Amino acid sequence: MRTLIQNVAALALDREGQLLYDVDIAVEGKTLAAVGQAPPGFAPDEIIDGRGRVALPAFFNAHCHAPMTLERGWAEDIPFDRWLNEKIWVAESALTEEDVYWGAALAACEMIRAGCVGLADHYFWMDQVARCAQNSGMKAVLAWCQFGLPPEQEVGGASLERTLEFARDWHGAGDGRLRCVLGPHSPYMCSPQFLRRVVEHAQELGLGIHLHVSESRDQVSNSHKQHGKSPVAHLAELGVFDVPCIAAHCVEVSDDDIAILAAKRVNVAHTPKTYLKLAMGMPPLQKFLDAGINVGLGTDGPASNNDMNLMDVMRVAGLYQKNAQGKPEALPHGQILRLATQASARAMGFENSGALEAGRSADLILFDSDQAHWLPRHDLAATIVYAAQPADITHVMCDGRWLLRDGELLTLDEEKIKREAEARAFRMVKSPMQQMRAYRG
Repeated sequence: MRTLIQNVAALALDREGQLLYDVDIAVEGKTLAAVGQAPPGFAPDEIIDGRGRVALPAFFNAHCHAPMTLERGWAEDIPFDRWLNEKIWVAESALTEEDVYWGAALAACEMIRAGCVGLADHYFWMDQVARCAQNSGMKAVLAWCQFGLPPEQEVGGASLERTLEFARDWHGAGDGRLRCVLGPHSPYMCSPQFLRRVVEHAQELGLGIHLHVSESRDQVSNSHKQHGKSPVAHLAELGVFDVPCIAAHCVEVSDDDIAILAAKRVNVAHTPKTYLKLAMGMPPLQKFLDAGINVGLGTDGPASNNDMNLMDVMRVAGLYQKNAQGKPEALPHGQILRLATQASARAMGFENSGALEAGRSADLILFDSDQAHWLPRHDLAATIVYAAQPADITHVMCDGRWLLRDGELLTLDEEKIKREAEARAFRMVKSPMQQMRAYRG
């Protein structure tokens, strides 16, 4: 399939940071053939009129729990420990395998409409999330969450062997769009013995690891009491960082921890909306960046943030850093865009995504810049970060395939997914809305 987008403005996010006006973007198969002028003799199968549109590399969500769309709005305005123990784990006790598919599918609809083509998901029954990602046309890095407990105590009764089977079956599926990593929950939930087993299997299978790290002061304090070192140092000693790793959160870390993360080339997933909403504190993002750590942006789960809109995450990240550092120039908008595109894609192993230049993966989005909140168009990059809305996105492409075209979602039955997901969510938590609907007949 050959696609030609004509007369478009393009934020290339390449090394030069080019902003190109009235250019053509030529796509051949899964690859960008040209950005600027179509190659001689290029014969497109379709032509898209790009006038009034702005092209940008597509977004990648570096850490999320997509099926938790089913718990959106269920646990509000309570501390993190109560949020987890009294609400989330109670609701998830009623979770079924099929629920996971529909929750993930609802998230996929939302993410595609918000310009996101890739997710690093960490949840249960991950073969259902894999099925969803394959159907949606998105890219995904999939981690089956494990606590290191006997199978009968794990969600869904999944043993480590079952999760390894999943990884073998799905790694590289979808013509390379799907990748698997191992997903121990965290060093505070998993024993050292279990984490060592995970590392051994990751090295044997050539897989990475995705887990939660240093989310609170209590976790750090308990780690020092139990292991004599911080969670980061503990994981480093166990070899967790000797394979490609996404470390989600890293809220409470020391300068020594940051040095370890940098030396081990750990990818940190930053999800600022969750930290603010649950009053968890904020990771030292600027220190991570200054240390050369690759930081990707993520939404986390919609039970805590409450959506899958990475554009909102960008905005919150920038606003918080400017205020916290007392410097309006902190975290400039061009850097924020790179965190949500290149850096997140790199953390997930999709290094060829994240820029509009020939030879790169054809992962891109088109914005309608004729909306009132885009005008005047002084700085297109700043407008995307601080003013644009998901509704402005008209087209989304992943590996050269349109997932959204002229505002129409092409790969998923959105209406069916919305109905099915909401019904399953009400069943899980026995929502008053469900009872009201039953009363009304």
